[in-house]
Amino acid sequence: MSRVLLTGATGFVGHAILARLSGDTRYVVRSALRGTKQVNTTDESAEIGNIDGHTSWPAALNGVDFVIHAAARVHVMNSGADEIDAYSSVNREGTLNLAKQAAAAGVRRMVFLSSAKVNGEMTGPGRPFCATDTPMPADPYAVSKCEAETGLEKIAAETGMEVVIVRPPLVYGPGVGANFLKLIRLVDSGMPLPFGSIHNKRSLVAVRNLADLVVHCLAAEGASGRTFLAGDGEDLSTPDLIRRIASHLGRPARLLPVPAGILKMVGLLTGRSAQIQRLLGSFQLDIDRTRGMIDWQPPVTGDEAMAETVSWYRSQKDRRE
Repeated sequence: MSRVLLTGATGFVGHAILARLSGDTRYVVRSALRGTKQVNTTDESAEIGNIDGHTSWPAALNGVDFVIHAAARVHVMNSGADEIDAYSSVNREGTLNLAKQAAAAGVRRMVFLSSAKVNGEMTGPGRPFCATDTPMPADPYAVSKCEAETGLEKIAAETGMEVVIVRPPLVYGPGVGANFLKLIRLVDSGMPLPFGSIHNKRSLVAVRNLADLVVHCLAAEGASGRTFLAGDGEDLSTPDLIRRIASHLGRPARLLPVPAGILKMVGLLTGRSAQIQRLLGSFQLDIDRTRGMIDWQPPVTGDEAMAETVSWYRSQKDRRE
């Protein structure tokens, strides 16, 4: 069996990757932990402290064949100067420091969990992003991920260690937080939502599908040196997403036909333009290259994944009540 070092195992995506690996007899998993927090499904663990350009990795990398780097400083809206520096320290310097030490330790392949925001912020009608498009990161988080990708490609060329980059869009599933969880709560509340006139298209990826893709990239022939976009294989408008959530909640989808221009104005007046734009604009990814080049298919449909997400939400709600 091959040994895999997984970073970010206690996070939302990392936890799903760990669960996927735990059922694969090809691998022994070593989780890199920044503190004393443990994970129950890991085979081994190594405490490495904070991840930045100075982290020492030799003990964690000893005997490791593959690295999955899922740890990151996650995206937040309206980043200040300190947050921008933190993105750079963790997402760029921390990633490249790990990669250099992994190559020196004889690691065969590193799979890096990047972000589809490296491609840009919005797509035009019928023009989804492709993995081979010129990167157009627009905020500090996306820039830090893009710079990490560029540095990894250089390290791979200099050392011979194989690198695979995976760029996911918005990830959802059991355990999801932030704006996606807020949307589920809003739909569950029965509050009318002003998105009935929106005709956008957005790609999403279920956390189970993303975890499966990442693990698939460990051994997939033809993956080395490639960048792959992740997704469920279908695109939803904001109203369709709300309808799907409502359906699994057993509630009506209350959608008001408010014009997009009015919603944009509300965003400007309330300082929430970026959040509103995410609900109004399109963000489509073409995953045909991912499917064809490494023979991968999403193992669960978007509807199945939403059912799992809503079931988890209900279980958490029942505990709180």
